[in-house]
Amino acid sequence: MTVGTGVDPDLVLARQAAETAARAAGVSVREVRSLPEMAGVVTLFNSIWGDSRPPVSVELLRALSKAGSYVSGAYRDGELVGACVGFFHAPAEDALHSHVAGVSSGSVGRNVGFALKQDQRAWVLERGVGAISWTFDPLIGRNAYFNLAKLGAAAVEYLPDFYGPMKDQINGDEDSDRLLVHWRLRGPRAVQAAAGAPVAVSTAGAVVALGRDGAGRPEPGRTNGELSLVAVPTNVTNLRLNNPALAREWRVRVRETLQELLSQGARVTGFDKDGGYVVARESARLEGNNA
Repeated sequence: MTVGTGVDPDLVLARQAAETAARAAGVSVREVRSLPEMAGVVTLFNSIWGDSRPPVSVELLRALSKAGSYVSGAYRDGELVGACVGFFHAPAEDALHSHVAGVSSGSVGRNVGFALKQDQRAWVLERGVGAISWTFDPLIGRNAYFNLAKLGAAAVEYLPDFYGPMKDQINGDEDSDRLLVHWRLRGPRAVQAAAGAPVAVSTAGAVVALGRDGAGRPEPGRTNGELSLVAVPTNVTNLRLNNPALAREWRVRVRETLQELLSQGARVTGFDKDGGYVVARESARLEGNNA
């Protein structure tokens, strides 16, 4: 806290960053409190994931909201175009788990997701909590870039088939592998990203541990580099629809490569749009690649 004023500058800057992000996206972000609004969140999520297995229900949202967890929506001209839901970890862990977030198809690419996450960051900091965690599918490159570069979160654990079969219109029927990320809300990466500067990592000298050949298939390389690149498919959503066997091959190759590197003490330090995951051993991190 700032001596003599009682004002925490981190909270002020976080809320300002959230408001700036919302203006840039053309939305207002606020907590969802009424049952009709919660029903709107369920409808939005159903349109994204499909009606067969909605990720939340109105009853669950009501319980989470009443318990003081995060249930918020992004509105444009009164229409819900994005929503985010999270619940707190055990008290000693000082974190919120962000369970699900989604943006309507018409608002994808308009920075609504960034506005939601910046609001979530400010909201969590205002409640005296220092971190947010969540999981994402490591095969979806745009999400990897968003989480690791645009937000400045850190990938901390690979979780094979974390949810079991999901069978919705996004995940299909393959294994639900996930990367767990941890977002330290006062850390330099998060602060830099909140100011609108994505976190970049150097790929100079990196070797290709997993590449992509001319036909779009995974191409194994070598995993003994100090700095490695692990590619992902160009568009795994299309692959799941049009070539599920190749999508499954990518799942296995990315899983095997990342798990092998992480088991050797390496760590994911970022995501490069061209090369994929940037994975560094300790010596490479000490040389400044873990920005």
